[in-house]
Amino acid sequence: MKQIELSAGTIEYTDTGGDGPALVLLHGMMMDASLWDGPIADLAADHRCIAPTLPLGAHRHVMHDDADLSLPGIARLVAEFTGRLGLQDFTLVGNDTGGALVQLLMCDGTAGVQRVVLASCEAFGNFPAGLTGKTLVLAGKLPPAVFGLFMHQLRVRAVRRLPIAFGWLTRRGDQATARWIQPVLTQPGIRRDTVRMLRAAAADPRLLAETAGRLPGFGQPALVVWAAGDRVMPPEHGRRLAGLLPQGQLTEVADSYTLLPLDQPARFAQIIRDFTRASAVTP
Repeated sequence: MKQIELSAGTIEYTDTGGDGPALVLLHGMMMDASLWDGPIADLAADHRCIAPTLPLGAHRHVMHDDADLSLPGIARLVAEFTGRLGLQDFTLVGNDTGGALVQLLMCDGTAGVQRVVLASCEAFGNFPAGLTGKTLVLAGKLPPAVFGLFMHQLRVRAVRRLPIAFGWLTRRGDQATARWIQPVLTQPGIRRDTVRMLRAAAADPRLLAETAGRLPGFGQPALVVWAAGDRVMPPEHGRRLAGLLPQGQLTEVADSYTLLPLDQPARFAQIIRDFTRASAVTP
């Protein structure tokens, strides 16, 4: 992976390059850029795919002590990242907490964002989302060393598959989730970053409910893609988001939980491809 030094610290990222339409792909808590490996393998044929690993708990480089690891702070880090790469016309895509970051960036008028995709993500009052998010935030109250001991339970597949862990987030992605927990298990600095991030999330539970009131001001093309059987992100939230956005569209995907890039990578890639093509020719 490539690396870039930003104000908060070193960020790793995937960038396939090429002259096709640019996609910036954002992951959620306790995940890294590999969430997008499946769709990128498909989309890289005709898109430039850029996926940063953000400081959300599965990153491998410790952030600076003064880094703002609140959700708005990480959204500003994404804006800094896209600015440093010189991106001027791109589609911003977010899944899980990545979709929450996209909502914040939509409201902040981030330069270069021409269209967005919100994929089964936290919204309205569902933050932190579901049993997984609430369990993580509670665990984040622990000292970092004790938080690490708590997370060691996830080395066991049966524990990872519980609803309080990754069980309701993905049907097919256990191998990825096992990989994502390694940094927090092995690096004390990553445990400290993760606890800071979780405590910041707990301190601002109304963030996305307040952000929702500003979403109608985003006038660019917006696609909402939701797992029809999602048990963490209510499908009703997908319909509400699409209804709030002046150019909002909704697509539902069967046989998937929240993490569409893991459970339905080919289907999700085609949905994104169809959207970027259609919105590129829409006046």
